[in-house]
Amino acid sequence: MLKIEHGTEAELIEQARVVRATVFIHEQGIAPELEYDELDPDCIHFVGTVEGEPVTTARLRPIGDRVGKVERVATLATARGNGYAKEIMLAIESVARTNELRELKLGAQLTALPFYERIGYEAYGDEFLDADIPHRMMHKAW
Repeated sequence: MLKIEHGTEAELIEQARVVRATVFIHEQGIAPELEYDELDPDCIHFVGTVEGEPVTTARLRPIGDRVGKVERVATLATARGNGYAKEIMLAIESVARTNELRELKLGAQLTALPFYERIGYEAYGDEFLDADIPHRMMHKAW
C-alpha cells in the first residue's frame, strides 16, 4: 500500500532526490546539474513509499496568481503499473486546492502525455526540449 507524505523538510527532499536520481539521472541520462536545481527549497515535495521505501515522487511549486507547477514526477521502474503516479498526482491536486490554487501546469515528456490526459490534463503549445527530451506543456483547472 502506498503512503504519501508531503512537505518541505530536508529528509523528505532527500527521499525525493533518491527516486529522481534513479529515474532521471540513471535511467534517462539527465545530467545531475539539470535535475537538481535551486527551486527545491521553494517547493512542496511529495513522496510515496511502499513498506517505508520511496518509490514515487513529485514537487509542487507556486508560479503565479493561484497557479502551481507540478515538476519532477517520477516513479521507480520496479513500481510502475501500480497506479502510484496517479495517486501522487491526486494528492498534489488536493494540496493545491487546499492552498487555493485554481490551476496546475506541467511540462510532460511526450511519452507521458496519455497518462496526464487520462487524469484530466490538456496539452497546449508547441513541443519543446527539456534536458534533450521532447515535452509539451499541459494544464488542469478547476
